[in-house]
Amino acid sequence: MTRRTALTALLAGAAVPVLASCSSGITSLKGDGAGGGSGSSDGGLTIGTANFTENQILGYLYAGVLNAAGVRTTVKPNLGSREIVVPALRSGDIDLLPEYQGSLLLYLDKKATDTEPGAMQNALATVLPDGLEVLPYAAAEDRDSFAVTRGTAERHGLKTLADLAKVNGELVFGAAAEMKKRVVGVVGLKDEYGVEFKEFKSLDSSGPLVKGALKKGDIDVANVFTTDVDIAENGWVLLADPKNLIPAQHIVPLVASRKADSKVRKALARLGNVLTTPELTELNRLVDKEKQDPDRVAAAWLKKHKLS
Repeated sequence: MTRRTALTALLAGAAVPVLASCSSGITSLKGDGAGGGSGSSDGGLTIGTANFTENQILGYLYAGVLNAAGVRTTVKPNLGSREIVVPALRSGDIDLLPEYQGSLLLYLDKKATDTEPGAMQNALATVLPDGLEVLPYAAAEDRDSFAVTRGTAERHGLKTLADLAKVNGELVFGAAAEMKKRVVGVVGLKDEYGVEFKEFKSLDSSGPLVKGALKKGDIDVANVFTTDVDIAENGWVLLADPKNLIPAQHIVPLVASRKADSKVRKALARLGNVLTTPELTELNRLVDKEKQDPDRVAAAWLKKHKLS
């Protein structure tokens, strides 16, 4: 992927059909996820992933269920942040990527206020660039969160994000570089909670850099994902979000419409109905802690659940 592709401007596009919400938590044009589908996957499909463990696992899960449905796939893992992978999807370098509802919506519309999964799915349908669409979202969810050590929480009386304002200018925040400009990040923490940090350290989000820095005391607040097993293992405190700055983050396939035929829709809907948050957390553990390869972890899980 060229640097030009990575920096392609994200343009506002025409709306795709508004999706109907259902009580099961899966949203679709039709209840089975097989609605629409004028595209064709006959020529194969390229799946891209962001640059963190869970997204890579999801990419291989997508590949496995699609292969089982007769769709030939190629996985390009670890491409980078949303600011890189979404333009790559629009340019045709990739055809499909695992996304997260709330973060994707705020990326496309910084003024979005929806936080409920069904409402966000409908909102996404109205702001997605022409040629892209979201398919049914999974039962599994992985939210951004902001963590502090138990010692830091007790020392400063931190229980919620609002409490961070009591120590404005004293704490160091560590996260991926893009969190400095995101609503679910420095911008939103200041606008919604009046929080200002002593320093922002550009590290990673829920990765070895930010978690190592939190353990060492080099940072005081870390951006971690709620499916990260290190949260419980280290006894870190996730600060509550009383103003709902952080929206729901169900896993959702973002796909080029030209590839979204019924085979693709049905296969990804089946996966979404089976994959749960605890199971996704366990898959992360196998890769991050047991040092297993994400493609093999995904393949074993799909076989276990009779999806491959």
